[in-house]
Amino acid sequence: MATIELRNIDRIFQGGVKAVDNLSITIESGHFVSLLGPSGCGKTTSLRMIAGLDNPDGGEILLDGKLLYSKKSGVAVPTEKRGMGLVFQSYALWPHMTIAQNISFGLEMKGIEKKERIRRVAEVMELMHISDLEKRYPSQISGGQQQRVALARNLAVSPDVLLLDEPLSNLDAKLRLEMRAELKRLHETLKNTIIYVTHDQLEAMTMSTMIAVMSGGTLKQFAPPMEIYRKPTNLTVASFVGSPPMNFLRKTSQGGGSPWDLGILACYPALANKAEAIGVRPEDIRLAFPGSTDRPVPGREGGLVSWIRKAKVATVLPTGSEWVVDMVVEGFHFFASLRDEPCCLDDGEVDMVVDREAFHFFDGKETRCN
Repeated sequence: MATIELRNIDRIFQGGVKAVDNLSITIESGHFVSLLGPSGCGKTTSLRMIAGLDNPDGGEILLDGKLLYSKKSGVAVPTEKRGMGLVFQSYALWPHMTIAQNISFGLEMKGIEKKERIRRVAEVMELMHISDLEKRYPSQISGGQQQRVALARNLAVSPDVLLLDEPLSNLDAKLRLEMRAELKRLHETLKNTIIYVTHDQLEAMTMSTMIAVMSGGTLKQFAPPMEIYRKPTNLTVASFVGSPPMNFLRKTSQGGGSPWDLGILACYPALANKAEAIGVRPEDIRLAFPGSTDRPVPGREGGLVSWIRKAKVATVLPTGSEWVVDMVVEGFHFFASLRDEPCCLDDGEVDMVVDREAFHFFDGKETRCN
């Protein structure tokens, strides 16, 4: 078991900057949890406090119900006694040691006898598909292989928790893809608890069982990946998760005549007095030839199948795997993400179609209200 609890954790840097603000989260044993957010949101600071490399200014950290840190109680378990493996952006391999010696180093520090060290090193090298690198030195292997060695070195000592701080950011796109698959396979095989820090939402979405989205030192949402994507609980999460990002319409003080007044709320009377922002993901937008679709029936709850508006195509951005279309609707820009090449753009005008259930509504406190 390796359940980690953070209770009301604060971390204040010099000058009064609050890096982590009242963070409370429970990471259940066996989960792969990503701390996701932009630079400066507090994710690495949180990881360092879990590892014992940095101490909170308030709150408690527990592992399976036992205190690892509590300023109030005077408890501060040192890093080496927390039973955690740490892998950082820098692999920090010993250049004068062979790959096998690098992996064996932690076992030697623990006083494990030689026969068991050899067995354990062979076991994790096979697990990480690096058995053929045993006698090489770090300078003789690739970046992806070095990352596997760094992981194997930590796995050799059988940590209860594996802490990973943006370990793939130095790799090229192909190696990152391979290592994402490797890490997911590793977690499914070993069933250990993994906490992974990243600003890359694709990494978080593809590998995690749970994602903690952070911003400004606070936890914004903690949920499974597809719930984060489909039901963001606030504007911060909705605007950060998704590529291209979600389109938003925001209420203005002028009221009618603004882009806000596009007839969406007329079909959602229950939300008319609550919603201050409306979002729709680019991939939830379809394009059709003008006039080829039935028009919506505004004002009748339950009567709307799709919301349709005439749009002027501003530009098309092909990426290879998709087509990103920038459109203007009554002076407001919408981005659509299409898997198939758009076939109705010759004259620059299209019908923009959004299914009823695809809209996301947020109130004045930026909280989801549908």
